[in-house]
Amino acid sequence: MQEDSLYLKFIRNALPSPFSIAIILTLITYILALVFTNRPENAVSAYPIRILEYWETGFWELLEFTMQMALILILGHALALTPFFNRIIIRFTKYCTNTASAAMWISLLTIAVSFINWGLCLIFGAIFARKVAEQAKMKGLKLNYPLIGAAGYSGMMCWHGGFSGSAPLTVATKDHFLTDQIGQVGIQETLFSTMNISTSVLLLIVIPTVFYLLGKGSKGKEINLMIDTDKTHTASTFAPKGAEKIDHSRTAASILGIIICFIALRKIWISPQGTGLSFINLNYINFLLFGLGVVMHGSFASFLDALHRAVGGSVGIIIQFPLYAGIMGIMKYSGLAAEVSQGFVAISNATTLPIFTFFSAGLVNIFVPSGGGQWAVQGPIITEAAQTLGVSIPKTVMALSYGDQLTNMLQPFWALPLLGITRLKAKDILPFSTIIMLVGMVIFILALLIF
Repeated sequence: MQEDSLYLKFIRNALPSPFSIAIILTLITYILALVFTNRPENAVSAYPIRILEYWETGFWELLEFTMQMALILILGHALALTPFFNRIIIRFTKYCTNTASAAMWISLLTIAVSFINWGLCLIFGAIFARKVAEQAKMKGLKLNYPLIGAAGYSGMMCWHGGFSGSAPLTVATKDHFLTDQIGQVGIQETLFSTMNISTSVLLLIVIPTVFYLLGKGSKGKEINLMIDTDKTHTASTFAPKGAEKIDHSRTAASILGIIICFIALRKIWISPQGTGLSFINLNYINFLLFGLGVVMHGSFASFLDALHRAVGGSVGIIIQFPLYAGIMGIMKYSGLAAEVSQGFVAISNATTLPIFTFFSAGLVNIFVPSGGGQWAVQGPIITEAAQTLGVSIPKTVMALSYGDQLTNMLQPFWALPLLGITRLKAKDILPFSTIIMLVGMVIFILALLIF
């Protein structure tokens, strides 16, 4: 795969910025809703205006979820900046002596971390790719940096099968919005199912292998990147006085962090029998990440410093998420999302429903890049169809999860923090992430057919 191929040139010349993509997708969604959906009988205003009202309504509907997503990214980023994870990155950078080995190791570790937390994996992969590039520049090595950046993004195609998966964690929450329809579905039936574990293992093996082969066939270039010299303050250069000692106290940080982690981990022992790990949801993950971050940074000051550095990466979520929520509002209230989902359901049977759910989720994700938002829109439709056709609800949940994460390789929204850290552009990594998407598609379809 040569860097100057026609494929690469086309992608890089055709794609605008992620913000512009969000605006373009909003316009496309508006037109599709106008053409393919019907005006409600009680509509007071003209339908074109009514659709704009749907957009404005949806614009503000995901504020709580936006905060959860921003926190999971910020806290995951802060955790990736701890000395523990920094030592892991430095230890493995010595094995990244060429594009092939670097792409393989970065993708392998990033995917492994993605099963823990999507925000952590995204930042871990970005920092890992950046460190490898800095090391290559210092040593005068030629690497295909965009390919390495894509490897650092590969975990976003696997995360929904891990402990931060929005749809599995949502249905595992007591009194979620579909409780009356499907009840509470514990993660032992979704994330810990034989299908998902097998799929996750296959992803860990196949994707790094593909990156290795892509690296073998790629052409490297000298890295044009400024070395990151940003460092947190240390005790040797800063002497706290008076009450400032609390901010720099390892004891204070340890006490708070351990208390938070104790509260979180205690739920493992006090959860009622038969519920498994159903208590794990987005708030639980954020709470645990908060405690781990405080403990592993060793002081409030270090933790806050990491948070300041991490907040910048969440700007894309904070600013663009309302735009995608507006798109979701159009799709939800106009009935466009239902039309898409029902179109797939109408041609489904017990065997093909998970496959069509997978593809419909991948399509909707391009317009609404939110696992939780997608479940809110598609969940009622696909679960009702699953019950009618006698299809497993947990399998249906995972089919949507797989489809949602697959097209992250095409949708640059979640790549914003990685692009900020690596100083790459979306058009640089998308040619390679698209190839990985096609490989992932084969893996997910096989899993849904076999299990």
